[in-house]
Amino acid sequence: MTDTLARPPFDPELEAVLGLLAESLPPSITPEMITLMRQAPIVASVDDLLVARGITRRDVTIPGHEGADIIVTVLAREGRTGTGPGIFHTHGGGMIIGDRFVGIAAIVDWIERFDAVCVTVEYRLAPEFPDPYPVEDCYAGLLWTAEHADELGIDPTRLIIAGASAGGGLAAGVSLLARDRGGPALAGQVLIYPMLDDRDASVSTRQIDGVGVWDRTSNVTGWGALLGDRRATGDVSIYAAPARATDLSGLPPAFIDCGSAEVFRDEDVAYASQIWADGGQAELHVWPGGFHGFDMMAPHAALSRSMTETRTNWVGRVLGA
Repeated sequence: MTDTLARPPFDPELEAVLGLLAESLPPSITPEMITLMRQAPIVASVDDLLVARGITRRDVTIPGHEGADIIVTVLAREGRTGTGPGIFHTHGGGMIIGDRFVGIAAIVDWIERFDAVCVTVEYRLAPEFPDPYPVEDCYAGLLWTAEHADELGIDPTRLIIAGASAGGGLAAGVSLLARDRGGPALAGQVLIYPMLDDRDASVSTRQIDGVGVWDRTSNVTGWGALLGDRRATGDVSIYAAPARATDLSGLPPAFIDCGSAEVFRDEDVAYASQIWADGGQAELHVWPGGFHGFDMMAPHAALSRSMTETRTNWVGRVLGA
């Protein structure tokens, strides 16, 4: 792809981190790299994190799309009793990699701060399980969470959905499914630099090409795995690519954030704008100089701390915590 445009500068502190990441992360992900990336070693065990933070874990097998078994994990503070907020989590990974614990550290913060219960879903990945498997698995997980709210200790009026990157796109797609299928009701949707548009037509996708953490080539790889030959055609559902939706009315309040120097910037801004145009509520933050996933990869950077605090404050307001 040769039509790369000049991009906004990276935040200096984050650019230094990118330089270090470049030693271990490829600039672009191509289809033949998917299997190898799935084999990459895990830096730290999620169980070590949970034990250190006093969080209990319970794995449950539930019916996913077309009744096949999938796993969800229920996370809560040790000794928690009573009823409180619920968080349904859809993980990131470009639709092609990752598991239900990717990005879970941020959710653990909310579990602690708001005494929430989190259900995180192991949806099946593309290309082995293309659309609609990922979004339908996630919707099945949300249905299970709502149906078991009492035993989980979740107040159904204080249940939100949250996801980052591909998980943000899935959270948006599930929110649309819940609207169009009459439930479950959601109090909010947290769309963290969400992956929303398969068409590869924005300015920001042309700006982030061969640079950063998730570039234009990687994005085409992810969407191609999910949609196959349907990518960028007229045969793509709004639940797979929520940017395709022309009516975003009737949705729960949305929080959307992203960096100014990432592929998803323009589609995320457009999604918030469409929600406002359709009479809905959205809070949008575009962090100057942020690359994709910078809050997870450089959590101690000043911009990351601001991003995380702003997002957490919104969650607290929506949950009434």
